[in-house]
Amino acid sequence: MAVTGASGSIYARQLLNKLAALKKQIDQVAIVMTANARTVWETELDDRGFEHLPFPVFTQNDFHAPFASGSGRFNTMIICPCSMGTLGRIAGGISNDLITRAADVVLKERRKLICVLRDTPYNLIHIRNMQTVTEAGGIICPATPSFYSKPATIEAVAATVTDRVIDLAGLEQDTFRWGE
Repeated sequence: MAVTGASGSIYARQLLNKLAALKKQIDQVAIVMTANARTVWETELDDRGFEHLPFPVFTQNDFHAPFASGSGRFNTMIICPCSMGTLGRIAGGISNDLITRAADVVLKERRKLICVLRDTPYNLIHIRNMQTVTEAGGIICPATPSFYSKPATIEAVAATVTDRVIDLAGLEQDTFRWGE
C-alpha cells in the first residue's frame, strides 16, 4: 500500500487497520509513505501512528523493495490517498520513485492497481489521467463517501470509502450491504 501527501489520512489509517484485521486473507502487506504523507497524517489526525505500523515500511527511493519488480508477485497495490501528482506520473509512465515504479509494475503485470483519489474538483488533466490509468487496467476509486448506511461519525463516513476499497481488493469483510 502506498500513502501519498494528498489530504485524506483518515482513509489511509482506516485502511491499514482493516488490512491488519484481515491479515489471515493476505499473504503480505508492505507500505510506502511519502514525507508529505507523514506531515499530512500528523496534521489531520493529530497523531504519529505512521511510526508504529504493523507492516514493513519502505522509503520512496528503495528500489530494492520486493514489489519494485514483477518477480515480487504482489497481486494488488492500493494508493490511498492518491495525489493527483502521483496519478499523473503513473499515467505518464514516469517511475521516479518506489510508488510510481510499483504502480508501473502492477499495471505491466496486469495485476490490480487501486487509486483512491481525494482531490476535488477535477480538471481536464485529472480526468484524462484517470482515463489513461483506467485504460491501462487500473481502478480509479474517488474517496467519495456514501450515506445510505446512515453513518453517524466521521469514522463511519470514511469507512464507506475504505470498505469499498477492501471489496475492490477482493477481501471478505463484514460491512453494510445494500438491500440486506
